[in-house]
Amino acid sequence: MFAAQASAQTTRDFISIVGSSTVYPFATVVAETFGKTTRFKTPKVESTGTGGGFKLFCGGIGARYPDIANSSRAIKQSEIDACVANGVLEIIEVKIGYDGIAIGSSRKASRLALSRKDLFLALAKHIPDPQGGEYLIVNPHKNWKTVNPDLPDVAIEVLGPPPTSGTRDAFVELAMEDGCAQFGWIAALKKNDEQRYKSVCHTIREDGVYVEAGENDNLIVQKLEANSGALGILGFSFLDQNADKMQGAAVDSVIPTFESIADGSYPISRPLFLYVKKAHVGMIPGIAEFLHELSSEKAWGDDGYLADKGLIPMPEEERIRFAENSRQLRVNLFSDKD
Repeated sequence: MFAAQASAQTTRDFISIVGSSTVYPFATVVAETFGKTTRFKTPKVESTGTGGGFKLFCGGIGARYPDIANSSRAIKQSEIDACVANGVLEIIEVKIGYDGIAIGSSRKASRLALSRKDLFLALAKHIPDPQGGEYLIVNPHKNWKTVNPDLPDVAIEVLGPPPTSGTRDAFVELAMEDGCAQFGWIAALKKNDEQRYKSVCHTIREDGVYVEAGENDNLIVQKLEANSGALGILGFSFLDQNADKMQGAAVDSVIPTFESIADGSYPISRPLFLYVKKAHVGMIPGIAEFLHELSSEKAWGDDGYLADKGLIPMPEEERIRFAENSRQLRVNLFSDKD
């Protein structure tokens, strides 16, 4: 009887997926399609944030740990180390497409045109002294017009994700750091003192101007609807799905659109990933088949149903490469049964 109870505790008949709120709607629609069109149960998809997802995913091997982690950035070495320490030794990376990070606002407000330098000066905890010299001061800006005289006389209020979010990681790397590096003496720190360089460029202010709004981008959308003076940092797919209510600020003169992200002209864009626990393939039913559905042209192709949800498809050669990774999992699984 004890053995039967132990077996029940260590088996699961559905796929468990955790991680990025940005990838969540894409993984969810694939899961729903998979559940309706195959003999497998619909996977359970949870929005925990990228960092929180990796913490759960890397917890160990077995049915009480997730099988797949969604991520809006590449896995960090520290997360790989945590996985290895807990026996998660083989992870398959599957890039699923691209997304842009939008600076969204209500359509009731005028569309802003911002530079990455503006974003750094508005949101960094410390900025170069406006009086000159190679000195940092606590960010004094409370109004967009003091950041840049070409911007409106409006209080700075930005709703964004917490430190555990992959969207925030990508934002500080792609937007804040680029704006920060436009100050030559700070850019020089990257070679001489990289730790200080990252501290200056990646640290967001904590005085109430930047408001952590949780891992759920839908919550940011709701708050922006209620406050037309605020801006929000969120994945393009959420902006696209709420285009009747929301608009994206131009960043370095480029408005976030499906086309500008796909052709690389929009500067704040990033790849999206799934990470699969190889030890669970064959142990939890349906993982290889789920990846096959995800990597089909009807899902992630140029005219696939994920593009309808706002995912920017990879170029065809990338899709072929990552689809082959998925196909190889199926071959290995079936070979093991021979």
